[in-house]
Amino acid sequence: MVQNVALMVAGAQTEEGMSRLIGISTTALLFTLGLLHVYWAAGGNWGTDVTIPKRDGAPLFQPPRAGTLLVAILLFLAGLVVLGGLRLWGAALPRWVFVAGTWTLVAVFLGRVVGDFRWFGLFKRMRATAFAWWDTWLYVPLCFLLALGCLVVALGTR
Repeated sequence: MVQNVALMVAGAQTEEGMSRLIGISTTALLFTLGLLHVYWAAGGNWGTDVTIPKRDGAPLFQPPRAGTLLVAILLFLAGLVVLGGLRLWGAALPRWVFVAGTWTLVAVFLGRVVGDFRWFGLFKRMRATAFAWWDTWLYVPLCFLLALGCLVVALGTR
C-alpha cells in the first residue's frame, strides 16, 4: 500500500507518469554528475584516483580543467535535453531538437557501456586496475541506466 501511495504522489500511476518519473530521475543524475565535474574542474580531488584508467600506475591522460568543465556543461545540457523530451523545458525550441537529442544520448551512453575494447566498457581487456573495478561495478551500470532513462524519454517523444 505504501509503495502505491508513493507512486501516486510521484505522479507515476500512469505510463506517462512513470516515464516522467524516470526522465526526471535521469535528469537529476545528469545534473549531479555535472556538479561533480564542476567540483573536479575547480580543483577538487575526491574520487579522482579511480576516474581515469592507468597503465603501470600512471594515468593514460590528464584531463585539463577546461576539458572537465566542458564535460560538466555537456552533462547539464544532456539533462536539459531530457527535460525537453518530457516537455518540461524548452517550449520555444523545435521539437526535433529533443527527439534527436534524446536518441543521441541513448547512443552515447550505450557507446560508453560497450567501451573501447581495451580500457573501459563491458568488453575491456585491461581488468586488473582500480579503474577497471569501478568501471565494471559503477560506471558501466550507471551509463546503462542513463541510456535506459533516455530511451524511455526518447520513446515518449513525438
